[in-house]
Amino acid sequence: MNTRTKKFFSYYKPYMGLLYADLACAVVVSAITLLLPLCTRYITKNVLDGNMPDALGQIYLMGAVMVGLVAVHTLCDMFISYKGHMMGAMMESDMRSELFEHYQKLSFGFYDEQKTGQLMTRITNDSLSLSELYHHGPEDIAISIMKFAGTFIILMYINVQLTLIIFLFLPVMAVYAFYFNRKMNIALRRSKDRIGDINAQVEDTLSGVRVVKSFTNEPVEIKKFAYENSRFVHSRRDGYRSETWFHEGMVAFTQLISIAVIIFGGVGIVHASLDLADLLTYLLCVGILIEPIQRLVNFARLYQEGITAFDRFMDIMELSPDIQDSDNAIELAHVQGNVEFREVSFKYKEDQNEVIKKVSLHIKAGDYVAFVGSSGVGKTTLCSLIPRFYDISAGELLLDGINIQNISLKSLRGNIGFVQQDVYLFAGTVSDNIRYGKMDASKEEIIEAAIKANAHDFIMALPDGYETDVGQRGVKLSGGQKQRLSIARVFLKNPPVIIFDEATSALDNESEKAVKDSLEKLADNRTTLVIAHRLSTVRNAERIVVLTDNGIEEQGTHDELIALNGTYASLYNMQLTI
Repeated sequence: MNTRTKKFFSYYKPYMGLLYADLACAVVVSAITLLLPLCTRYITKNVLDGNMPDALGQIYLMGAVMVGLVAVHTLCDMFISYKGHMMGAMMESDMRSELFEHYQKLSFGFYDEQKTGQLMTRITNDSLSLSELYHHGPEDIAISIMKFAGTFIILMYINVQLTLIIFLFLPVMAVYAFYFNRKMNIALRRSKDRIGDINAQVEDTLSGVRVVKSFTNEPVEIKKFAYENSRFVHSRRDGYRSETWFHEGMVAFTQLISIAVIIFGGVGIVHASLDLADLLTYLLCVGILIEPIQRLVNFARLYQEGITAFDRFMDIMELSPDIQDSDNAIELAHVQGNVEFREVSFKYKEDQNEVIKKVSLHIKAGDYVAFVGSSGVGKTTLCSLIPRFYDISAGELLLDGINIQNISLKSLRGNIGFVQQDVYLFAGTVSDNIRYGKMDASKEEIIEAAIKANAHDFIMALPDGYETDVGQRGVKLSGGQKQRLSIARVFLKNPPVIIFDEATSALDNESEKAVKDSLEKLADNRTTLVIAHRLSTVRNAERIVVLTDNGIEEQGTHDELIALNGTYASLYNMQLTI
């Protein structure tokens, strides 16, 4: 049994009691289904032939037995339908939770390569397919085997020759089913990938709906969606074609079996090797034989959908996070904020060029350092290495003299605050979004953080104050308001190291002044790294580090760098003329 197979069955473990009860009910249902034709045979062969005294009483008695069997059958079926489905739903929930938790562990590098819609499909559509397989799989197999084996025994007991003729159809059916099953599997895998592409397209368009409308590019988005939608329809067409051949072929085989019974059974009656009561029982049993075959047909579809979904699930679960805690990772205490780069290099992939090349830099605790340079030289990337959003390719990166790879991720990132240019607010209230910096913060702490971030006044002017819903991604707030909430979030976190990714570049003058004031408060007595796009915003930095494609080109104060008349001076003068 390979690793994936063991993993597949491991999800039954918490629900073994429920599984056994479900299978027991499936066995009872199958047994009763087999008993009913035998009860019919008893009545037709013994009672109606006049071979038994008190025939009327015997008919009533057998009728009462059959009604009792039907009642038990119904109760067991109800248990299977309700409790069995709930077992599948709970297993689906367990897998969805496990997958979501694994998503949280995966690094930035993983998300750089993935489409959100594809990831959403794995956690929604795929898990639903697995729920159906987990529930129906065991009971379908148990019922089918029980009914098939039981029917075979009864048929052999009634007439061996006729039974052997019927079972000649089965090898041909098996080959036919195997062939179209394989084609269904390929088509289902392709269709699941393409519904993920549709989800990705929808998520991308709806997230950028304001951009779409501002450029009146609705027809462009409709065309892109139509393309993905068409690809999905083509994949479903292939799947439905294979499924149709599979299903209708199996139905045709079962009908041929019924015809064979009628023809050869009629011949048996003519030759007196079979009586009418046996033929009636035989036809009823063949009807039962067809039912497990049809159930197996349905199981084959569920299996293909479910196992395809499970393979996609495992494709993600088997991915190890690029960035993990080392075996002896330590927890930081009393962080000062000394940051040191020692010959640090970085590239996103092994086969790509280095984005950062042998950077050496020492930032003392409490320093205010700005990183400047043209677009694409790695300013944001360099700062993203400090909280280990990405791991360095070479060299060492230290916090308070400790290699960051020897510090637990939770402890490392817990001591670093990030204020980004593109602020992300979660759907919820103002209070919820500030509290994200410290989940157990009191209302008083939240208000204090908002005051420090110059956000309290505008929050109190909102319809419900701190309980105002900000909308998806904070769409109900202005850029400056969102930025101040993100700063309040970091104030609440209260880290010793702060990284600003040019948090004011997209704001109007009034908002910019408010955000700058709050940033200055936040930077006080903390190690502060600022990624600057507008050089005028970092003139007062204690040190300005100029990055180029070759690494650190220059560093010093604004006046020192202007006096050098080098790269910084050229960038600064260029911005003055714009």
